[in-house]
Amino acid sequence: MKRPPGITPAARSGTGGAPEPEPRSTRKTPAAASPRTAVPGTTARKRAEPDATTEPIALPPLGVAETEAAPAAGPSPSGAPTAPSAWARLTGSHGARPSGLGARTDSGSRTPAPAEPALEPPLTARSARARLRAARRARKQYERSEVRRFTSRSRRRRNLWIAAAGTIAALVTFVLVGVFSPLMALRTIEVTGTNRIPAADIAQALDGQLGTPLPLVDLAEVKRELSEFTLIRSYVTESRPPDTLVVRVIEREPVGAIASAAGFDLVDAAGVVIQSSADRPAGYPVVTATGGASGAGFQSAVAVVWALPEGIRSQLDSVAAATKDDVTLTLAGGARVVWGNAERSEYKAVVLSALIVSHPVGSVTEYDVSSPDSAVVR
Repeated sequence: MKRPPGITPAARSGTGGAPEPEPRSTRKTPAAASPRTAVPGTTARKRAEPDATTEPIALPPLGVAETEAAPAAGPSPSGAPTAPSAWARLTGSHGARPSGLGARTDSGSRTPAPAEPALEPPLTARSARARLRAARRARKQYERSEVRRFTSRSRRRRNLWIAAAGTIAALVTFVLVGVFSPLMALRTIEVTGTNRIPAADIAQALDGQLGTPLPLVDLAEVKRELSEFTLIRSYVTESRPPDTLVVRVIEREPVGAIASAAGFDLVDAAGVVIQSSADRPAGYPVVTATGGASGAGFQSAVAVVWALPEGIRSQLDSVAAATKDDVTLTLAGGARVVWGNAERSEYKAVVLSALIVSHPVGSVTEYDVSSPDSAVVR
């Protein structure tokens, strides 16, 4: 077997150094002396070639670069083609060693070859400027996010203050517009609850407030004008936007007539004269009390009259009260009712109603309910 061409002793050694010694007793040489010595009677032979059948083929280690074992195939710097490497001659490939094959370890296994890094395009001035702009934008965005994260509490507090200030400003604006705007000026005065007093007279008395915004109506002036009407016991004003003032009047309720020098004065429970006339007012009893309308007897007589039911009150002719504990009623039929003081007046009124039903007026002359638990009929 012939030696593969191109494999030198240095390549078989795998180290590129000294040649590997040939194995012993593998080469057969003639017993003659040096080939330079001619043998008589024989012709000169050519240079003896070694018997390759006894020489093993040593492959180069996989970890050793092909460039160290033999020059790579391809043109040389001078332009002449070079001999292919040993690996290329053995594998039949004329390129580099297949990727993924690493160096062989002592145990015989191969280590993976390191991955080749991806080649980046060359950096130009334009791409450098683009990268710089992108880095600046990323930096600004990061700074803004950090600022928002660290100022979230202060921004929330600021928003609350802004909302409170806006609400207050809106309320102030609404109040100012309602107070000073001519749209809220008073144009109509409406009077309700009157019976004896003409409503037009009350509206005319308050016409000085016309044109004034409703929130600025002078209530003291309204009170002063309405106090001139003696028949008004109380009143209530109500603003009805946008331009109406409602006056609800409660008139004095007459309770009886008091004899006077001019005739009779119709008074209410407070003794205020509602009207005066020479004739006795129909439907109202005559009240006679010591001390007049300001005495204690008058107040007791008025309390008794208000406690009577409507059926008995319509039959009442007169009420007399010498003192607060001596109230006497006179009915239209001439019957007399001894009442006493104003205490338990509601209960006494119930007892009197029962007595009148059982003993009608005209059949008796006196009903005594001063002690309602033991009423007496005479």
